[in-house]
Amino acid sequence: MKKGISIWAFSGGTYAENFDLAKRFGFDGVELSLDAEGETSLQSTEEEILSVKQSAQDAGIELYSMATGLYWQYSLTSNDESVRKKAKDIVKKQIETAAILDCNTILVVPGATGVDFAPSLGVTDYDTAYQRAQDALCDLASFAESHKVAIGIENVWNKFLLSPLEMKQFIDEIDNPFVGSYFDVGNVLVNGYPEHWINILGSRIKKVHFKDFKRSIGTIDGFCDLLAGDVNYPAVMDAFNSIGYDDWVTAEVSPYPANNEVMLMHTSMAMDKILRRG
Repeated sequence: MKKGISIWAFSGGTYAENFDLAKRFGFDGVELSLDAEGETSLQSTEEEILSVKQSAQDAGIELYSMATGLYWQYSLTSNDESVRKKAKDIVKKQIETAAILDCNTILVVPGATGVDFAPSLGVTDYDTAYQRAQDALCDLASFAESHKVAIGIENVWNKFLLSPLEMKQFIDEIDNPFVGSYFDVGNVLVNGYPEHWINILGSRIKKVHFKDFKRSIGTIDGFCDLLAGDVNYPAVMDAFNSIGYDDWVTAEVSPYPANNEVMLMHTSMAMDKILRRG
């Protein structure tokens, strides 16, 4: 497996500066984000995106996937049709940007029935959310395939696709090899076991987020440093080995406000232990 880190783990600075930091602390690659503004944004031109790609190459860093936080404003399952259209346009821009960067996967939040930390999204009936999400992703699958960029559906705190069996069914019903799972290890812990999800989803898993979580806290404040929470990483790694997963794993962690280089050092060392590199 290759060791990556999310661009969200850095406390400011340019992409070029962050790529240099990632390399210095032993990461193989960086997962970028499509943002409303910035170096990879909804307005970015191909020339600007190619400049980001060159910066990564200069630092010896690979770019392999692209996330976005925009789905907490624009949901594929919104009750507002114009919002749903905007969300689909974001998926397409993600795919186009990823293709220019030679990233083979994007992370997509498939929608929600409701989100506690994004109440402006409103509440959507579960069966309606399921149908809207599936219709949207079926439409987008051919666009993804034409660009050779896979859509990875993330399991998030969206009160939707709550079990590995349901996620498996949802993906299988779309029935396109360019739509699969972007599996987040830490997000599962509030109501399940990541090793179960891994064994059930199997080859549907396109990419992986590493996080850790303390069940005793049980809220968003329960997310913590890798190896400081309740994720059974030996069982997780055994499950990945059993399904033959050997692609990227990305630390999706938050910066330390006082000294972020300490966080980068800790995260890199923790991932090496998890990946059994030493």
